[in-house]
Amino acid sequence: MKTVGFMCVALACIVSLSAYGQEITGDWEGILKVQNIRLRIVLHIQETASGYSATMDSPDQGAKGIPVTSVDYGNAVLKFSVTNIGVAYEGILGDDGNITGTFKQAGLFLPLNLSRQTVEEEKPARPQEPVKPYPYYEEEVSFENREDGVTLAGTLTLPRKDGLFPAVVLISGSGAQNRDGELMGHKPFLVIADYLTRNGIAVLRFDDRGTAASTGDFKTATSYDFSKDAEAGVKFLQTRKEIDREKIGLTGHSEGGAVAPMVAARNKDIAFIVLLAGTGVRGDRILLAQQDLIAEASGVGVADRKQAKSFNEGAFDLVLQSTGTEQLKTGLTAYLKQAIQELPATANAYNDNFIKASVERLTSPWMQYFIKYDPATALEKVKCPVLALNGEKDLQVPAKENLEAIRAALTRGGNRRVTAKAFPGLNHLFQECETGLPAEYATIEQTISPAVPEEIATWIMAQTKTKNQKIMCLRNVSK
Repeated sequence: MKTVGFMCVALACIVSLSAYGQEITGDWEGILKVQNIRLRIVLHIQETASGYSATMDSPDQGAKGIPVTSVDYGNAVLKFSVTNIGVAYEGILGDDGNITGTFKQAGLFLPLNLSRQTVEEEKPARPQEPVKPYPYYEEEVSFENREDGVTLAGTLTLPRKDGLFPAVVLISGSGAQNRDGELMGHKPFLVIADYLTRNGIAVLRFDDRGTAASTGDFKTATSYDFSKDAEAGVKFLQTRKEIDREKIGLTGHSEGGAVAPMVAARNKDIAFIVLLAGTGVRGDRILLAQQDLIAEASGVGVADRKQAKSFNEGAFDLVLQSTGTEQLKTGLTAYLKQAIQELPATANAYNDNFIKASVERLTSPWMQYFIKYDPATALEKVKCPVLALNGEKDLQVPAKENLEAIRAALTRGGNRRVTAKAFPGLNHLFQECETGLPAEYATIEQTISPAVPEEIATWIMAQTKTKNQKIMCLRNVSK
């Protein structure tokens, strides 16, 4: 055993000497394999006056610029940690210019080798995406949110070029998304729009402001701003001769499920709304539940989850009580520094970059609004029919709590025309899944369970008084 130990030490010394002069700054890429999941990891390292700093991307999960808590490099050994998601990495820079190491998270030890070469994205099969030519009319359109000076670009699909049709505006979830709701290699809004249009319903879907072909600034916008964009979409549809003005509704996913009630609450001419994984409780409660459920499903222990919840509750409380951004930044900075000092086991893993990034994230216009916003305030004013759907394995917007809250708020407002349903085995994107973890989204071929668009189409037809119309499924949404 002693001989083996000596040989390992000698080998490490040789590697260290050969790699000692190599530059560590710049971009490093690798593949993380978790069971059948393949995730690209990109690390961006910069040199600072006090050492090194870095950010990390997980492109397949749609995550970019994740602040790296600490970076240490010496004697050809690279170490970094991302404390808020429980990540730690250690690797050795070899004389071939590559880093061989281990990625640790939630009790898992996974090999992760990094190199300067770009890792090519694998194009996964997406069998549900429709292929042109479509058996319906499609038109590129644009419309104005005049209040904010924003031009929204989108696509209008009609069952036929001529006719009079019920219509729906699709509203995306959080994060900048194009008209197809594209994320993690999936295009759920394209699939939903295709199904609804084939079944007699016109659909308007559009690029979020500041995204793709739409103008405006996405970074400074809040859910309220997005509601004005969706409202502009409704007004546009009201100008179209092919659209029945009395049968225009909204379908929103996730954050879009909170935006739709805002629009319906202030517009009596909204015929119906469909909430897909829509929120029913205040934003801070959503975030706390989301963080805990994802951590639990990832194998994080009870004690660590309680500690993280307490840490985040303190930060969210400051946001809830704040009256100004600059004051909030000062308060959050002081709170994070103090809270970190009370975590002696992990305090060394945090640094000023982590605190700065956390403060910027928590004080962004969108986050402040989201944390403070209670969807019940709008839901209580909604008078039109509501369909609320969730997946039972949704770890981002828990089904039971939110469906109950949505129903309760509508009932308080005197609206009993609500249908609420949780689909067994479906995640936040309404995919058939194993764990519900976001890491699965990109690896699942299915974009959306076929039962969901079918449920939406059947319900919309009933609300738009075409219940006796037989729905002809011109194209089934395949698995």
